[in-house]
Amino acid sequence: MQPKRSDRRRPSVRPAARAAPRPGRARPGEEANRRGEIVRAAARLFREKGFDGTTVRDIARAVGMRSGSPFYHFETKQDILLAVMEEGLAAGLEATEAVLAAKLPPREKFRALVRAHLEILLDEGHDFIPVLLYDWRSLTRENRAKIVALKDRYDAVWQQVVRELRRAGLLHTDSPLARLLVLGAINFMATWYRRDGALGLDEIADQTVDFFLGPAKR
Repeated sequence: MQPKRSDRRRPSVRPAARAAPRPGRARPGEEANRRGEIVRAAARLFREKGFDGTTVRDIARAVGMRSGSPFYHFETKQDILLAVMEEGLAAGLEATEAVLAAKLPPREKFRALVRAHLEILLDEGHDFIPVLLYDWRSLTRENRAKIVALKDRYDAVWQQVVRELRRAGLLHTDSPLARLLVLGAINFMATWYRRDGALGLDEIADQTVDFFLGPAKR
């Protein structure tokens, strides 16, 4: 008589079980998400209260963590500041390089570049670049060098477009000062722009282009 299926012996060698995650330890994807939440919350708080006026406890509270939990992702508050600025510059670099890849005429390219920078600077949830502008001096010398390397790449894209505008006869100079004047004027908008104001980002982009290049010829 054959034993019933339930009575049969199971093989002695079982498939290896997956190692369960340690209690309280997030999976890699979850860790990346939590890190991103910390960076975004820190950017908002640094913009509102300044780097010195914001504590790690403030950041932890903003993302629903215990006061010491951010140190699982960052060693110091200075590292959080560096991550905030790197996030802003990385987003800016991605957007500007996408503008270059579009192969637009010089004026349209300049307008697209201005519009992309305005979004990174002023749009809701984009607090990274204002923190870079306001808290630059709070960086250590070592971290400042890291940000300068990223910023140089971002500036190089703008300088390339300034040269194209000069060649097209839309600017009378392609000196680095021209780039600094354009970016300086746009960056200052962070001090007065209100999302519920009369001007949207498209209108500001159009008027900025007209101011620097003159009205488009029809």
